[in-house]
Amino acid sequence: MRKMATFEGYERPDGSVGIRNYVTIIPTVACANGVADMIVRAVPEAVSLYHCHGCGRAAEIAMHTNTLVGLGRNPNVAAVLVIGLGCETIHAEGLVLSISETGKPVQVLSIQDEGGSQKTAARGIEIVRKLIDDAKAIERKTFGFDRLCVGIECGGSDAFSGVTANPGVGIVADRIVDDGGTVILTETTEMIGTAHILAKRAASPEVASEIRRVIGAAEKRVDEILGPLASLVIAPGNMDGGMSSIREKSLGCIIKGGSRTINEVIDYGTMPSKKGLIIMDGPGYDMESLAGLGATGAQLILFTTGRGTPAGFPIVPVIKVASTSRFYRRMEDDIDINAGAVLEGKSLEDVAEEIIGLTKEVAKGRQTKAEVNDRGGVICLYSMNPAF
Repeated sequence: MRKMATFEGYERPDGSVGIRNYVTIIPTVACANGVADMIVRAVPEAVSLYHCHGCGRAAEIAMHTNTLVGLGRNPNVAAVLVIGLGCETIHAEGLVLSISETGKPVQVLSIQDEGGSQKTAARGIEIVRKLIDDAKAIERKTFGFDRLCVGIECGGSDAFSGVTANPGVGIVADRIVDDGGTVILTETTEMIGTAHILAKRAASPEVASEIRRVIGAAEKRVDEILGPLASLVIAPGNMDGGMSSIREKSLGCIIKGGSRTINEVIDYGTMPSKKGLIIMDGPGYDMESLAGLGATGAQLILFTTGRGTPAGFPIVPVIKVASTSRFYRRMEDDIDINAGAVLEGKSLEDVAEEIIGLTKEVAKGRQTKAEVNDRGGVICLYSMNPAF
């Protein structure tokens, strides 16, 4: 019998385990990004989740609120400072209350109540430095893969993604699930045409119905917007990489999730209530998808690519897996694993072992290429617009 794989992590008061130990600043609204930036420039060890939302009467405001709460609750976050303006729609105190349910330290500042940007930043710098000192006292311990939650993502796919990188990641997904861990497959748009395949793997008729519903809704939305061009809802880079239609892309996409039973379908940015293989209803746009996966509690994201991408995420390490050696060599600064070696004689099982080995190293603190290059940037919250 295969021995359960292990990783090194930081246990949180709610029992979750992080592989990073970040003190995170969450602006409630884009108006507070500047103050958050002032704090991070003074304390570079802190991580800020800059975004462009938080106010107005947007239909997605509840979704954005839940996503920010989920990011604050992510196990990779040791403590949180919420920066509010004071008159925005997303209420700072509400974020604090929800995030504090995890037991982790959470504090809040309001720019209007503190008397402006400079005063708020000065107070925030003081708070963040103390939170970082406290976080450093948390020691790493060894945990089994049953405490691991991994998000699965693809971007810039090509005709080889479904042959090398995606099935390699699928083997890893099966091993994590077999060890009692959680794998979250998303990008519902990129599952169009595969509902009948995925529904057969559902844990119950109710889960099968949810699979059909979310994929059917994505297909209907694409049909309404693109009409006769709906089958071509793939990026120009996908077509340049040899893909012909969304169904071809979808068949390669779902292989990333492996072959195990699908236990639950969750909304965008929602933490699963079950373990095992989970589908998150979310967009095909990489940056919005990464934010949603971070909000589910994923400590790590495996990201396959055939065209190459430098994208990362501030609080979740992203391991990039290339589909061909050519693109691996072309963008070696951004890619961690070369699954293209399968086309040159390496087995998919060997690629999977390499990914698992790197996962363990990343959990111990080794930086991914995306982290080395830039873990920051503005996060993109799902807006449910025609960009899919």
